Amino acid sequence: MLIPSIDLMGGKIVQLVQGEKKVFETTDFDAWCERFAGFPLVQLIDLDAAKRQGNNHALIENIVHRLPCQVGGGVRDVEVAEGLLARGAKRVIVGSSYIREGRVDVDFAHDLAEKCGTERVVAAIDSRAGRVTVRGWQESSPITAGEMISALEPYVGGFLYTHVDTEGLLAGFPIEIARKLRAQTKNRLIAAGGIRSQDEIDELDRLGVDAVVGMAIYTGILNVKGNS
Repeated sequence: MLIPSIDLMGGKIVQLVQGEKKVFETTDFDAWCERFAGFPLVQLIDLDAAKRQGNNHALIENIVHRLPCQVGGGVRDVEVAEGLLARGAKRVIVGSSYIREGRVDVDFAHDLAEKCGTERVVAAIDSRAGRVTVRGWQESSPITAGEMISALEPYVGGFLYTHVDTEGLLAGFPIEIARKLRAQTKNRLIAAGGIRSQDEIDELDRLGVDAVVGMAIYTGILNVKGNS
């Protein structure tokens, strides 16, 4: 399944290369909400909150009432997660908060699952050079994607794996990694990072992996409409 992505920064929809260089921005929220209206799920990320540089809460609240969204970025505690769900998010995406002092915080994962419901929590695994990166991709950890999956499997409804090495580069997603991760979890698995073609989306779908696409849509390389 294709999941279109909306990244928010400074009150705008943006696309960044490697989480840093801005190559697209717009304030035409109506146009993109209309374009994505037919999709069963849209990914909505608050980049400002992820980077601890403010937030886009008002925009998020508006968008989640127009589109079925899984929302992430700056979800650092149970209260923030509960607040997003209360505002209308279908699921919350949590990443850095799962890692404390170089280890997966299973107690936090258990508490979050208890309060929000396992099926409404997605664990974000942002991987660069084979290791999970945190704090808006600013810091590396010693944890691998496989280790994070093993620790969090009982506490989340799915995993969002972002291959940071190819994120925003339109270089294609490493299918072999998706195949390996698919074998490591029975939960929903979503892949992101460099996906640029329908062929990739179809191949991931055959593996039972959903595909988040941003840059390829906003640059017009991949032309998609709802129910496609």
